[in-house]
Amino acid sequence: MSRLRTALLVIGVAGMGYAVAGAVTDPDVRLGGVLLFLTAVLVAHDGVWLPAVLLAGALLDRVAPARHRGTVRVAAIAAAALTVAALPLVLGLGRTADNPSALPLNYGRNLALVLLAVAGTTALVTARGRIKDRRRGRKNSESGADRTGR
Repeated sequence: MSRLRTALLVIGVAGMGYAVAGAVTDPDVRLGGVLLFLTAVLVAHDGVWLPAVLLAGALLDRVAPARHRGTVRVAAIAAAALTVAALPLVLGLGRTADNPSALPLNYGRNLALVLLAVAGTTALVTARGRIKDRRRGRKNSESGADRTGR
């Protein structure tokens, strides 16, 4: 294991230890509620999110070109995570009529703009890859080599 990974592992374990120690020693924390929440998060992740990501990845493999599959998968996962995180704001959950300063922004429009930024970045990255592939192909054909570099 590299030094960086070891350092990150130590930092992560120390952070988790600090969080657990704080939860155990804080008189206002109800451990039953915390355990119920953590169980719900685990079930939601492993029972809903993970299968959805795997299914989406399998479907994307059918439509995305092989050389761009990784980029498209990352963009799809990022877009899904952004949407899930922003959905309560977009739906206005927590907004009350008597407090106009609660959730004052146009979250639906802003989510659409962020998703467009993700799609645009993905398009730029894949276009850059295509341009590099074309240049490599041109250089190989100019030097008399075929696509395998022989």
